[in-house]
Amino acid sequence: MSAPVRAYVGLGGNVGDARARVTGAFDALGHLSRTRLVARSSLYRTPAWGPVAQDDYVNAVAAVDTQLPPLELLEALLRLEREAGRDRETALRWGPRTLDLDLLLYGEDSIDLPGLRVPHPRLHERAFVIVPLAEIAPALRIPGHGEVGALRASMETADIQALG
Repeated sequence: MSAPVRAYVGLGGNVGDARARVTGAFDALGHLSRTRLVARSSLYRTPAWGPVAQDDYVNAVAAVDTQLPPLELLEALLRLEREAGRDRETALRWGPRTLDLDLLLYGEDSIDLPGLRVPHPRLHERAFVIVPLAEIAPALRIPGHGEVGALRASMETADIQALG
């Protein structure tokens, strides 16, 4: 078996009991084959944006150590989304979702394949990802964009609220 790779996963949702669904997704990540949950951020309420009016999101970030190759990890994340009721085929882009799991980083790899780009595009611009990521990995470097803690310090984050 190969050595584990540290990967970071963005979690979010805004349909139904999103808080419970994101918390359940943390547990599900820890039960993936050849994968161990090593850190989880707090939950954050973030304003929704997109083509339709929708409820605020609950967002978080998880760190996992995994021996799954990136495409297998992505497929496992998509399966968890489907199990939570998400249908990417019919869902409106940037619309409401039961559960969204994004592979943000996979070790230090840069991946550009159909359906998978790592580091996740625009990761460095999205406060709803950078704030929870900075909580669990402030010294982490995003290739081409610098340290997560510095990115967080440079962002407007007044509209992101930690949930108790």
